[in-house]
Amino acid sequence: MARPLRSRVSLQIIVGVVILAVAGAVVFAVAQGTRRTSAPTAGATHTAAPAGIATAVGSVPASVFDTVGIGTAKVAPAKIDAPGLTDGGKPQVVYVGGEFCPFCAAERWPLAVALARFGTFDALGETSSAPAPEVYPGTATLSFHGATFTSDYLSLAAREIYDRDHKPLDKLTDAEQQVLSTYDAPPYTQTSGSIPFIDFGGGRVIAGAQYTPDVLAGKTQAQIAAALSQPGSPIAQAVIGAANVLTVGLCEQTAGQPASVCRSKGVQTAAAAMGAG
Repeated sequence: MARPLRSRVSLQIIVGVVILAVAGAVVFAVAQGTRRTSAPTAGATHTAAPAGIATAVGSVPASVFDTVGIGTAKVAPAKIDAPGLTDGGKPQVVYVGGEFCPFCAAERWPLAVALARFGTFDALGETSSAPAPEVYPGTATLSFHGATFTSDYLSLAAREIYDRDHKPLDKLTDAEQQVLSTYDAPPYTQTSGSIPFIDFGGGRVIAGAQYTPDVLAGKTQAQIAAALSQPGSPIAQAVIGAANVLTVGLCEQTAGQPASVCRSKGVQTAAAAMGAG
């Protein structure tokens, strides 16, 4: 399995909310175990996603998932055996990212698509990753800041801890911080403190993006959303393939429900590629 692509934000960069743009930086450090004390604020370039974007994310045809299979996704969530968070008796998915981060920008698309197979989003946002000199500047993406997710099967704690200008945004709860501090580190991930980070109810974790953000280069959110239902497009091959992989981890938490999703050809293809099932 190829090494994950990561965006890491250095603690030294963020202390005192001092923003240092480092030319040519490919990796950004997120400080492990850091507590966020500032209240959430609106992202500098965060806006509500048009209804058509959310509709496209939540209405990818089943035939597209089955045709794409694993597509060009390169990274699978690592299997762990850890106590996971729950909410209302449902297993909780914990996502930690930052609006500035191009690898988070890439990974939000498949995560949103995968979760939409189990429930519905309300108030999804849209933004783009930080401009040059950051790597993959201005990658068009969604934002989970302010969004809610409703599902009969899963709950979601999605935190964008920095906005596009590297300013503090969402706060982690103590329990979410404990998950991040414990499982966003070896031996669960290859390096400590990487974003995007996703914990699947203590069953799997992933740190990094499953495909390179350059697949989305020069595209708007509307163009990316439209390409999701075109199985032969490079965007669908990356995003839908990654979504099938993420769906495997989600189905493990829901005991294989809904069966129409978890037993679908695309998910079973991804599970076989991951050695799961």
